[in-house]
Amino acid sequence: MTATAPRFGSAPLVRLLLVTTVLLGTVFTVLSGTASAHAALTGSTPEDGAVVATAPKDISLTFSEQVAMGDNSIRVLDPSSKRADTGKIRDLSSGSTVAYGIDLHAGLPDGTYTVAWQAVSADSHPISGAFTFSIGAPSKTTATVPAEEAGGGVVGVLYDIARYVSYAGFILLVGGAAFVLGCWPRGASVRPLQRLVVQGWLTLTAATLVLLLLRNPYTGSGELGDAFDLGGLRDVLATKTGAALVSRLLLLGAAALFVAVLFGAYAKRETPRDREESEEESKERKDLTFGLAIGGTVVAAGIAGTWALAEHASTGIQPGLAMPVDVLHLLAVATWLGGLAALLVALYRAPSLENAAVRRFSRIAFISVVVLAATGLYQSWRQVGSWSALWGTSYGQLLLVKVGLVGVLVGIAWFSRRWTGRLGQRAEAETEAKAQTETGVGVGAEAEAATGSETGSGADTAAATTVVGDSERATQLARQKAALATARQKRIRDADPGRIGLRRSVLAEAGVAVVLLAVTTVLTSTEPGRTAEQEAGATGGTAATAPATEGPIALTLPFDTGGENGKGTVRLSLDPGRSGANAMHIYVDGPDGQPLDVPEVKAAFTLTAQQIGPLPITPEHLAPGHWSADAVQIPMPGDWQLQLTIRTSDIDQTTVDKNVKIG
Repeated sequence: MTATAPRFGSAPLVRLLLVTTVLLGTVFTVLSGTASAHAALTGSTPEDGAVVATAPKDISLTFSEQVAMGDNSIRVLDPSSKRADTGKIRDLSSGSTVAYGIDLHAGLPDGTYTVAWQAVSADSHPISGAFTFSIGAPSKTTATVPAEEAGGGVVGVLYDIARYVSYAGFILLVGGAAFVLGCWPRGASVRPLQRLVVQGWLTLTAATLVLLLLRNPYTGSGELGDAFDLGGLRDVLATKTGAALVSRLLLLGAAALFVAVLFGAYAKRETPRDREESEEESKERKDLTFGLAIGGTVVAAGIAGTWALAEHASTGIQPGLAMPVDVLHLLAVATWLGGLAALLVALYRAPSLENAAVRRFSRIAFISVVVLAATGLYQSWRQVGSWSALWGTSYGQLLLVKVGLVGVLVGIAWFSRRWTGRLGQRAEAETEAKAQTETGVGVGAEAEAATGSETGSGADTAAATTVVGDSERATQLARQKAALATARQKRIRDADPGRIGLRRSVLAEAGVAVVLLAVTTVLTSTEPGRTAEQEAGATGGTAATAPATEGPIALTLPFDTGGENGKGTVRLSLDPGRSGANAMHIYVDGPDGQPLDVPEVKAAFTLTAQQIGPLPITPEHLAPGHWSADAVQIPMPGDWQLQLTIRTSDIDQTTVDKNVKIG
């Protein structure tokens, strides 16, 4: 629930809708820029396509940023698809250079070798690729890359579930505690609210432990049994993600102390008293509230920082600004949605809920939505980057779904606001309940007296037994009285139409919030739009499917870079058009059919089914409009995606795609 108020005045709702609409709408006008938030292979020894005279002792890979690798993350396959490496990966990183290497067997024969690698980027996303090199001379190869994928399979599913559960636990823990401290201090003594916050802590703690155990198989073998490998766990603890998860567990220990004080000493001080508290007691209560608010905020920000440290915010452009913004974003989400869950529990389970508590949550939720929209605006610009990425990538499409769900939540909040105006216990109902409670006490006392009179008419020798019996009956009558009073209050509460309507609308909000949380979890594990667009070459290129071919391959594709003299056609030939070494010629023609001399032409091949590639090719400029590359190595037959990048000026370029079947 967002902008709720006890009256039908429209000012709070208008402010909320105006701010939300402006901030969300601005997202679609400021998306621009270029950057990458994922690691990328920046070099290798030997280089892709290189032909070396003698067999190297090892293979080394250099990456643009930190990656996590398992024991099977680099595989070197000989021409017959057998492993040519020793299987032991070495960390060769030094300073700002991130590099890994793997030793090769001695005495490798001549031929073409395939190097396939897979890893997990610093922002937790799986990445992979492959390239070839030859010893002595290129040869035909039948190498088949294993199908397992880093971050996939059963381990990947369990890891994603644990991530969702951890977000949910964080929201319940932080949002529930914030609702009690900021909106309804008396709620600290309400059992259902206590259970909600404690369950949030237990959920987040358990999910964090699961994530820590699954991190090794998630980034390595993919085998669930490796979750209990102590050696792998030690390796995980040395990574940034492992350090973040351990830090979260330590902060959860501090959070446990916070929860104990909140529902212990704080709850006792906020419990209604039969007497007025002294000035000293009032000061102590305020000091305790202030201390809990400061301490809870620090712990909550620290826990949120463990996500910012290990995911999207820690990589890409402006990480120094992105991480604190991400912390604010998570805290705003938790305060809003967690407070919504606490309000729902209070409406359904608490015997009464003050109208003032709902008004306070209205103000806090409004501030949370404004912070959420502002930080989301920055994150969207940073991760999407362009209009084409917004519509043409999975990340951008998920972001649109998330924005739509937020809009639905704001719409439902309007109905919640209307019902809030009718919320409250009627004074007549409270008076009647109080009177009936007092009557019940009187009736119970009369019954007790009558029973005591009958008992007193017995023999004097049973006096001791009578006293014990009277005490037990008095206790039983008191319990019955309390149960009757509670049931009467529940009937009065449930008969309030305003409360019924508010409960239903808040329940609908909570349902949408659950879906929103699921979309957000998927979004945080999806490759950012900036990177996806760059890797796919989606800057105006076209995609098509070529028929299966036998023998030399000949393709003709149109292109348009959008600049001056940026239109034309590109013709490519690949001979003999099968796995192994090929000769490639590229001809670029203008609209008039004459050769068009462009500054740069590049090509790349990707075999998605086997997770090989992209294999980059940089042809030589032979003549105006004519580019050539000899010994283009195609590791194996299959349906390859060919990407041709044509640059016609310093700033104008495009990439055209074609799916080609190579035998």
